[in-house]
Amino acid sequence: MDLNPWAIATIAVVAAVTFYLGFHSSRLANTTPDFLLARRLVRSRRNAAALAGDYLSASSFLGIAGLIMQSGVDALWYSVGCVAGYLALLLFVAAPLRRSGAYTLPDFAEIRLGSMGLRRLCTAFTVFLVAFYLLPQLQGAGLTLATVMPVPSWLGEAVVVVLVTINVLGGGMRAVTVVQAFQYWVKLFAIAAPTFVLIAVIAQGNVPSTSVSAPPMFSRDTTVSVHTTVELSAGAPVRVRAHGTVDDAAVDGTTFFWPANTSHTVDAGTTLDFPAGTVVPVVTGEARDNGPWLTPESGGTTGLLGTYSMLIALCLGAMGLPHVLVRFYTNPSGRSARRSTLHVLLLLGLFYLFPTILGAMSRLYVPELLVTGQTNASILLLPQKLLPGAAGQILGAILVAGAFTAFLSTSSGLLTAVAGVLSTDLLPGRVRDFRWATVLSCLVPMALAIVLPAENLALTIGLAFTLAASTFGPVLLAGIWWRGLTWVGAAAGIVVGGGLVIAALVLNVISQFTGRWAPPLLVQPALITVPTAFLVVFLVSKATARHRPRDVNRLLLRMHAPDTLGFFQDRDGTEPDSGPDPGDRPNLANGKHSRST
Repeated sequence: MDLNPWAIATIAVVAAVTFYLGFHSSRLANTTPDFLLARRLVRSRRNAAALAGDYLSASSFLGIAGLIMQSGVDALWYSVGCVAGYLALLLFVAAPLRRSGAYTLPDFAEIRLGSMGLRRLCTAFTVFLVAFYLLPQLQGAGLTLATVMPVPSWLGEAVVVVLVTINVLGGGMRAVTVVQAFQYWVKLFAIAAPTFVLIAVIAQGNVPSTSVSAPPMFSRDTTVSVHTTVELSAGAPVRVRAHGTVDDAAVDGTTFFWPANTSHTVDAGTTLDFPAGTVVPVVTGEARDNGPWLTPESGGTTGLLGTYSMLIALCLGAMGLPHVLVRFYTNPSGRSARRSTLHVLLLLGLFYLFPTILGAMSRLYVPELLVTGQTNASILLLPQKLLPGAAGQILGAILVAGAFTAFLSTSSGLLTAVAGVLSTDLLPGRVRDFRWATVLSCLVPMALAIVLPAENLALTIGLAFTLAASTFGPVLLAGIWWRGLTWVGAAAGIVVGGGLVIAALVLNVISQFTGRWAPPLLVQPALITVPTAFLVVFLVSKATARHRPRDVNRLLLRMHAPDTLGFFQDRDGTEPDSGPDPGDRPNLANGKHSRST
C-alpha cells in the first residue's frame, strides 16, 4: 500500500488531541468514584455525546458500509437495529437502572437479587463479552493503518492499546467521558464531509459512468491481490489472468475463462488481472448481481429469519453491553439518564445516514473489494478511486482519522467498563486497583488481535450483541420489571443463553473448515438463543420462588418511583442529585457540584 502522508498527519492529530483531553481531565480525577463513575456528575448532553462516541465502533464506521456493499438493502437493518436498541433502553432500562444505585452490571445483579454467586457469574461473562467486543476494535485499527500505509496491522492495534490505556489509567471514567464526547463529533465530521464531497464529484460527472441496474463491472484494467483464500463465483462469464494458485493448481500468467455460475478457489498470495469491462466475481454466497442487491429479502425465508434474528440481537443486545450500561450510572438522576438516551437516538440516527451512502458508492466504484471479500476497507479506498491525487488522499485521511477515533472511543469505554468490574469484584476497589485492572484487561485482547485473522467486523460485533442479548438482556428486563425473578433463574438464563451462543460460534467455526454445513442461523443465532434464555429465566424463577428477595417491593419502588420522591440513593449511601438538568455545565470546583439557579 502506498504511503498516505495526510493519513499519518490526521492520525497524529487525533492521537495528540485524545492524549491532551485525557491528560487535562485526569487532573480532576483522584478518587474511586471519579475513576468508576465520574462522580455521577455527567449531565445529559455530554453523556449523550459520550454514549454515542462509545457506541459508534469499528462496526459502525467500517463494517456497516462494507456489509451494504456486499449485501445491499438487507444490510440496512443493521443501522436500524443499532439505533432501535437505544429506543429499548429509553423505554425499559435507562432510568430504573440509574435509580438502582449500582456501580456496575454485576453490582446491579447483587443489589436486585442478593446473590454473590450471581455477581461472580456476571463478572465472568462481562470480562468475556468485553474481550470479545474489544477484539474487532483492535483488528479494525490494524486494518485501517495497513490500508493507508505500508505497515503491519499489529502496529495499529498497538497504537490504540497504548493511547487508550494511558487515558484510562490517568483519569478513568472522568477522563474518558470528555474524550468520548469530543470523539463523537470528530467521527460525525469525518464521515459526513467526505460523503458530501464525493456526492458532488459524482453529480458533476467527473468519474466514469456506471449503472446500478447492471452487475458490478471493472471500469478499467484492474489487478487484485488475494490475501486470504477465497471461493469466487459470478453470474456471467469471466476472463482473468492469474499468478499463484487457482483451484489447487499452480499458475503463472495463465488466462482463464470462468463460465457463469461456477465456483473457483483462489489461494492466498495469488494475483488476479481483470480487463476492463469484465463482470466482477464475488465471494460465493454474496450478491453477484445488483438485482438481488437492490431487492429486500431476496434470500427468501432463510434471509427473513436471519434479519429477524439480527434485529433481536441489536435491539436487546444494546441493553446488555457493559460499556453502554456503565454510562447510565454516571448520570446524576434517572431523569437525566432518560434524557441522555433520547439525545443518543438523535445523534446515532444522524450518523448512520452516511455509512449507507458510502457503502452503495463503494459497490459501484471499488468493486475489486468484492473479489477478496475485504469490504471493511471500502470507505477508506473510495475517495482515491473517485478523486485520484492529493484531493482523494486528503478525503481518505479524514476518513482514516474518523475510523481511528472510532477504535479509540469504543476501546476506551470497553476498557473502563471491564476495569471497573475487575477492580470492584476481584480487587479491593481502590484507584490503584482500577489501574492494575486496566493494564491486565488490555493484554489478552491485544494478543488475540495479533494471532486471530480479522473477520467481517459488523458480523463479529453482531455476535457480541447476540451474547449480550442472550445473557444480560433477560436479567435486566426481568430484574427491572418482574418481581418474580430469583437469582437461580437469572443464573440459569445467563448460563443457558451464553452457552448456546458460544456453542453456535464454535460450530460455525468448525463448519467453515469442514464444508460449510452449518445452517445460517448459526451465524446469527439470536432468534433461538434470546427466547430460550427468557424462557429459562421465567421457568426456573417460577420453580425457585422461595429464593425471591424479601425486599423486592422496596427495590422495585426505588427503581420506578420518580426521582423527586427521593426513594433511592446511590450504593455508597449518598443522595443523588435529582433536580433539574441544566445541561453539561456542572460546577466541579472543590470537588462539589453546585447548580446555577
